[in-house]
Amino acid sequence: MMATQSGEIGVHELAGLIMGASNGMRSSFEAVCARHSLTPQQARALLELKEKAPMRSLATHLRCDASNITGIADRLEARELIRREAPPDDRRVKLLALTPRGEEVRAELERSVILESPVMAKLAPEEREQLASLLRKIVSSDRDQSDPART
Repeated sequence: MMATQSGEIGVHELAGLIMGASNGMRSSFEAVCARHSLTPQQARALLELKEKAPMRSLATHLRCDASNITGIADRLEARELIRREAPPDDRRVKLLALTPRGEEVRAELERSVILESPVMAKLAPEEREQLASLLRKIVSSDRDQSDPART
């Protein structure tokens, strides 16, 4: 561990540790997705669909363009993991809903992610809470700075 002259961890080492943790999480998630023959975006869509949701809402949660959701939904629908529904009050909106098979795959994904995640496997519950608290602090300050409404 490299420390600065004051004994504190250096920015480069800290950045390297954060990137290493992120890469480990991504690799673990990609391996889970591959076992289910899903892309990471498709798996994230399934994990996000706890209940029926408009396609636009799913795009917001996945932080992608709404047009990308159409392709994701097409492939998940072809595998009979989701279905599109039109609410009776607004047929222009398309809701995505898990099929029974989609619910099974979603549950399997969730279990696998929990069991195989480096964060879940290597950190005790109190350590995970501490990490989450620190990450919330970083993410919220980052969002505050990039939010034009706050300046």
